[in-house]
Amino acid sequence: MLQTLWHFLFSFFPRAICQGPADEKEDEARNTTPLPGPGEKGPKMLGKPQDRGTDPTERRPTILLVVGPAEHFPKKIVKAGDKDLDGQLDFEEFVHYLQDHEKKLRLVFKSLDKKNDGRIDAQEIVQSLRDLGVKISEQQAEKILKSMDKNGTMTIDWNEWRDYHLLHPVENIPEIILYWKHSTIFDVGENLTVPDEFTVEERQTGMWWRHLVAGGGAGAVSRTCTAPLDRLKVLMQVHASRSNNMCIVGGFTQMIREGGPRSLWRGNGINVLKIAPESAIKFMAYEQIKRFIGTDQEMLRIHERLLAGSLAGAIAQSSIYPMEVLKTRMALRKTGQYSGMLDCAKNILSKEGMAAFYKGYIPNMLGIIPYAGIDLAVYETLKNAWLQRYAVNSADPGVFVLLACGTISSTCGQLASYPLALVRTRMQAQASVEGAPEVTMRGLFKHILKTEGAFGLYRGLAPNFMKVIPAVSISYVVYENLKMTLGVQSR
Repeated sequence: MLQTLWHFLFSFFPRAICQGPADEKEDEARNTTPLPGPGEKGPKMLGKPQDRGTDPTERRPTILLVVGPAEHFPKKIVKAGDKDLDGQLDFEEFVHYLQDHEKKLRLVFKSLDKKNDGRIDAQEIVQSLRDLGVKISEQQAEKILKSMDKNGTMTIDWNEWRDYHLLHPVENIPEIILYWKHSTIFDVGENLTVPDEFTVEERQTGMWWRHLVAGGGAGAVSRTCTAPLDRLKVLMQVHASRSNNMCIVGGFTQMIREGGPRSLWRGNGINVLKIAPESAIKFMAYEQIKRFIGTDQEMLRIHERLLAGSLAGAIAQSSIYPMEVLKTRMALRKTGQYSGMLDCAKNILSKEGMAAFYKGYIPNMLGIIPYAGIDLAVYETLKNAWLQRYAVNSADPGVFVLLACGTISSTCGQLASYPLALVRTRMQAQASVEGAPEVTMRGLFKHILKTEGAFGLYRGLAPNFMKVIPAVSISYVVYENLKMTLGVQSR
């Protein structure tokens, strides 16, 4: 390790020079700083004790590593190794960073070495990325190899792997997945997305719950900011028809006239409140279903993610579905109809019974597959297209690419499942009348198609699409800020 350390010290700090004691004053004049020794923040001579005499004037020349100010260090290395958070790396911190990072790189190398022959070839890179849901050709894998291969064998051994990555704080190939996290970042008010993957390290260090908390907080802020558009969507889904052609401006005017500006946020309280239990149940169910599937891989393949995510979503939705009905009823209520959520729940229970809390359950469950499937498929397609075309030195797509991919995939998922969502909302809004026949999903579809045509299945689509871009943007910004507050390092 010491040999490796010196190799990288001299390759990373090209201004390493050989100096004697008389040269130290020149360092101060040039405003440069010798690399600190263990346990020190200031300059330190690096050499054997026997090389230093008791008389300073008799000391032999010793090696000093002269480096520029802290801002010349790559920010990621400083951030990864700075244990005392003083914005710079001392010698001990740098050594600790290299030792810790080399251990992680060793684990990743072993996981990529499918043949256990001590070398990684193009086929192993293709297979490893395929396991993560990223498809690349063998020619693209060979390009990756060439960037690390020193001897032209088109395979990389441990030394080549370590030398390439040691001073780059990228811990493993799953960083592609970490950069491209989806459902915890983007909250568009829908609850049918496939949960995110978390690495073994994230689960062991407790970073997973910080991501979930950050995602929940981002969702709460995002939903609150876009609540007026969400309530307008619900009103148009339930009340708009050929005879009552409600438009966006007219809908907002009607809401404000009936209940004032505060009425724009009706139903938002329960919509925010259900984020925490739903996210927790979905995450726990997802992890259990992954074990049941029996895969021994850290990251699931796409079809496995869709299966596990859909089942986890169904379990979570079944658990909190009464809150979905309450949200719809609260959004549609008139001024003074209910004093609050509990009053609304009591009213439904006393007049309609427990079954009323599961109205629209079947179309809601049926909507999980088209929404989650298309959302995930479109996002993965866009991700793979970007990685194949633009990911030369980094898997980091940047903010705008992430926002664009999240917006497009969510929009496609909503478009596919929207008729089921509309029927679900109408069934939730329908108050049961004693002696009257219950409204069924099939009957409602027939009625809408007969009276309004296929267009009737897309009432409220405009405000629903209008809220996607602000919802995605707001949730991303809040998510990133909450991550920093909770101590989650951005990659």
